Amino acid sequence: MENNLTYGSVRKKTNQLLEMFSKTDALSSSLYSILIKDDYTRQGDLIFVLHIEHTGLGVTKVLKDKDMVNIYQKTLEQFDKWALQWESKERTASAQYDLSILNNILHHTLDIDDTFDWNSLEDKSEFQEKNPMDNLEDILAEIPLPKKPVYHEELDRPNQQDYQPKVSLIDKLTGKKKMKIEKAMLKYQMDLKNWEEICSDIQTSNKKKDELYNKQLEVLAQDKERIKDDFLEQERAWNERLKIFYQTQDIYNEKIVSLKESYLSKEPIAIIKHTDLVLNNSKYPSFFPKNHELDFNPITKLMVVDYQLPIPKDLPKLKEVKYILSKNELRELFISNTEFSNLYDKVIYEVCLRTIHEIFESDVVDTIDTIVFNGYVKTINKATGIESIKCIISVHTSKEEFLRINLGKVEPKACFRNLKGIGSSNLIDIVAIQPIIQINKEDKRFVNSYKVSQELNEGYNVAIMDWKDFENLVCELFEKEFCENGGEVKITQASRDGGVDAIAFDPDPIRGGKIVIQAKRYTNTVGVSAVRDLYGTVMNEGATKGILVTTADYGPDAYEFTKNKPLTLLNGSNLLFLLEKHGHKARIDLAEAKRLQIPQSRF
Repeated sequence: MENNLTYGSVRKKTNQLLEMFSKTDALSSSLYSILIKDDYTRQGDLIFVLHIEHTGLGVTKVLKDKDMVNIYQKTLEQFDKWALQWESKERTASAQYDLSILNNILHHTLDIDDTFDWNSLEDKSEFQEKNPMDNLEDILAEIPLPKKPVYHEELDRPNQQDYQPKVSLIDKLTGKKKMKIEKAMLKYQMDLKNWEEICSDIQTSNKKKDELYNKQLEVLAQDKERIKDDFLEQERAWNERLKIFYQTQDIYNEKIVSLKESYLSKEPIAIIKHTDLVLNNSKYPSFFPKNHELDFNPITKLMVVDYQLPIPKDLPKLKEVKYILSKNELRELFISNTEFSNLYDKVIYEVCLRTIHEIFESDVVDTIDTIVFNGYVKTINKATGIESIKCIISVHTSKEEFLRINLGKVEPKACFRNLKGIGSSNLIDIVAIQPIIQINKEDKRFVNSYKVSQELNEGYNVAIMDWKDFENLVCELFEKEFCENGGEVKITQASRDGGVDAIAFDPDPIRGGKIVIQAKRYTNTVGVSAVRDLYGTVMNEGATKGILVTTADYGPDAYEFTKNKPLTLLNGSNLLFLLEKHGHKARIDLAEAKRLQIPQSRF
């Protein structure tokens, strides 16, 4: 290194080192800081002194070296070590947090006020898109104005007095005076003519510049008008989106209000939807599955909950991430298999108790007396590689029995056993058990349906179709309607009990549920008695609504009866519309069916 360095040369070297660090990614983070100072050895050589710090770890270090590259490399190496230490600290904190969450599944719902709030379900969001017109003035202001023309100035008119010749005595005596005067006058006349031509050119040029400038202003004004028109069109489209946004929001909020009223009226389907919302709003770690199915019997006041539980591999096992200084590497430490097995058991039992607690706690209208909780897991059969669903715990408890428990002080497994819950001694083994009560979607009335629409030729008269084919056609049409949203439709076996032709299951948590469908291939007007029967069936089935489909039409008393009831009447025109919607152009000719004496539907 040089001796007797000047101040300027020291600054230059320090700046070079600073420039090297400016390209270091670590310094872009607020976790690192660096302070560079200069010092000298006894021999007078420059030495760099770096004070570096990691604010997250709260550690500092002082590095010294005469060589710029060496001090730079030493700093980067220290940063790398600190980065691993920081990663160790962060990952350990994250692992400890995850484990603490798993150890606090039950107490989480006891420690916080998670009372179900209907108002929280309403969509009160504001339309976020700004009105395009808000930016119009700024955009117009950014349009540059045309440059004003630079005009040529007109020259001064030649002054005749300036052209008067100087006449001497000799000029007068020799007669040259007249010649000089005539010559000067000729020069004046020529300069005057030249001036007039130049002035004319200047005026013409300035006039053209004026015309061009005015045209540019006119074009600018037209452009601004086009921009304004474009923004007006954008604003019209914006207003339409604004209107649709709040209309959609109002419809959604009306459904929430309607659901709340139905719940307070203790309607069975509303009880299920309310419970579904309660469980959906329950906060669990992101790695938990949040799937469940519910069934409610309003007569026995029994709620059956089929709840999907996490499988062992869903839960984290990481306990700590250690930084090994001697190897400058990270080592992951996990909880033992015994600890993990106990943790998994604890989590499963606490999910069970917590779910029962949340359902009973939210039952403000006191409609649920008993709950059966069935805990299911989805696993892969190691022998076949096929996914299977197994019930691993099941418990039955009444509200009276459960509310006597002090959940804040129980040992989860002991509490579950005290409730006579069923499950293997080691849940981590995923041993299947028989649920105490199962949700049975497979109604004994259901039979396999068959496709009919593909056999319909264009112009086919649906009114002469076999009644069984007609019911399968209706079922097929509603399958296409509901299956788009994940629903399913089942057809029932033929009977003469005046009940159900098909049942649809709509999964939508607000408007969905169980829907009873009746199909009547009639040639005469459907009377109000058939609509009353449908309403009775809807009530008996605990369904959300009923749909009646016919090839004919309904009398005014039938339409009147459906007011304010969860019933929908589809006549022949509606049926043809549905058929055409799904690609089938049929027809309905009741007169032809009457002439052929086609019998009515089975009911």
